[in-house]
Amino acid sequence: MGTLKNIAYNRYSSYKDSGVGWLGEIPSSWSLTRLGTRFEERKNKVSDKDFPPLSVTKNGTIPQLDSAAKSNDGDNRKLVKTGDFVINSRSDRKGSSGIAYQDGSVSLIYIVIEPKGINPIYCNYLLKSYNFIEEFYRMGHGIVADLWTTRYDEMKAIMIGIPTIEEQTAIAEFLDRKTALIDQAIDIKQKQIELLTERRQILIHKAVTRGLDPNVKMKDSGVEWIGEIPEHWELNRFRNIFNLSKGLTITKENLTDSGVFCINYGEIHSKFGFEVNPEINELKCVHEDYLKSDKNSLLKKGDFLFADTSEDISGSGNFTYLNSEIPTFAGYHTVIARPKFEINSRFFAYLFDSLCFRNQIRIRVKGVKVFSITQSILKDPFIWLPSSDEQNNIVSFLDNQVKLISNAVELKKREIEKLKEYKASLINSAVTGKIKVYNDAE
Repeated sequence: MGTLKNIAYNRYSSYKDSGVGWLGEIPSSWSLTRLGTRFEERKNKVSDKDFPPLSVTKNGTIPQLDSAAKSNDGDNRKLVKTGDFVINSRSDRKGSSGIAYQDGSVSLIYIVIEPKGINPIYCNYLLKSYNFIEEFYRMGHGIVADLWTTRYDEMKAIMIGIPTIEEQTAIAEFLDRKTALIDQAIDIKQKQIELLTERRQILIHKAVTRGLDPNVKMKDSGVEWIGEIPEHWELNRFRNIFNLSKGLTITKENLTDSGVFCINYGEIHSKFGFEVNPEINELKCVHEDYLKSDKNSLLKKGDFLFADTSEDISGSGNFTYLNSEIPTFAGYHTVIARPKFEINSRFFAYLFDSLCFRNQIRIRVKGVKVFSITQSILKDPFIWLPSSDEQNNIVSFLDNQVKLISNAVELKKREIEKLKEYKASLINSAVTGKIKVYNDAE
């Protein structure tokens, strides 16, 4: 990252105050004008039978995937021509915009504008820059942030600084080169994270299926997904070790900021995989009345919680376990697995995180867009058990090794965030003239 950031860029010889917060000072040679003078709104209504549907995402305007949700109003769409800039007017889709690289059609909620005398690639950098996106939504209207909308008659009043077409082209080419280098660096670090994650998975798999003694005698488990295990380990079924029950029958509307802590399936997928501790992790709550009406959904320390639905096969079997004495409810779309007797829950967490356990669930789930993980599916998988001492030793070993890997992953993630911040800063600086990349006779 140092080779990208430690560059002293030139500045223009003179600047003028734009009087506009998001622009600040701009080069004296640049034109200061309202967006509506350099763009024209396109309102032509067309059918997606004549013009293929496009999706407008944070990554730009792209052909709509066959799997995307289709509108029932395919004959009532907006025309998009190659080179048009398309932007989602709604705040819940903030940053979803981009130049179209082909003719097509979009939903009527989108704003379609045609650049006039502006390089399309420069336009893409300008209108997708972080500062412009914030200004776009500042100019909008609404009741709350999630329902905020910006119309074109509001958008066209935004002040922009415009250099000559030659300079626009130079800035676009400069940003193409620099952002490609940054994206390449990000891609390398993301691949490193994938390798570290794969290393973690291999480490866990080996420890929970073979133990820590490299000379131990092995036996065939008789289970395809497990293979061989140490000769003295026991094999059992999930249902013989855990009792299963359901979490609260609630919705997001029942969640509050105070009351009794509650874990919901979405948090299992995105935040609290493996373990959760309300003393450390930030959780939503439910009303204390549930302590009287739904005591069976209250978790105890060491209880496991499985998400009962997943959007993909890889998420099937995602779980967490409560590593705390603090009363915490199992929320919506969850299955509680409570040990029938005292166990080392942390060892079981590592076991449940292994592919040889996960695959036993994945071959049983059914679904197309949403995959269900029922109690009956969870009852069947095989579980293999070392002695208590071995479980403790495996946990100590994995805690140490996994922490090292997790620290390395977090470091890579922070480096990626810094690269993304630098990329955004570089784009903002170039399209507002804070740095000069155009070699003219000035």
